[in-house]
Amino acid sequence: MRILIIDDSFEITDLLVKVLTTVGHEVTSSDNGKEGLAMIKEGKFDLIFLDIAMPDFSGLDVIDSLVQSGRIRDSPIVLFTASSITDSEVAELVKKGIHSCLRKPVRIENLFEKVEEIGKLRTSSDRK
Repeated sequence: MRILIIDDSFEITDLLVKVLTTVGHEVTSSDNGKEGLAMIKEGKFDLIFLDIAMPDFSGLDVIDSLVQSGRIRDSPIVLFTASSITDSEVAELVKKGIHSCLRKPVRIENLFEKVEEIGKLRTSSDRK
């Protein structure tokens, strides 16, 4: 799968790139929302992990921009956050078009489960 990680923490992006690349995925990362949004608009990704709390241009700004441009459902977006977002706020974002939310710190097993879940969704939608 082609995976994009947008997170302002180098430690997190570096770890995720290494772990996901090791199991065969093509992984790209960005450390800021504006660059990440540009990457989304330029390429097609099978999965996007998006941090909410980033300086200057947050994950919520990325989501709002994708909603406005009609591209929110182009690639499954999984929020990847340590912020105190509530379940009802996540539910509202799902209504807008994100896939789901993983809360930091994330166990590697949960990360792999989410990647597998998205992979199955992408495969079944490709068959239609």
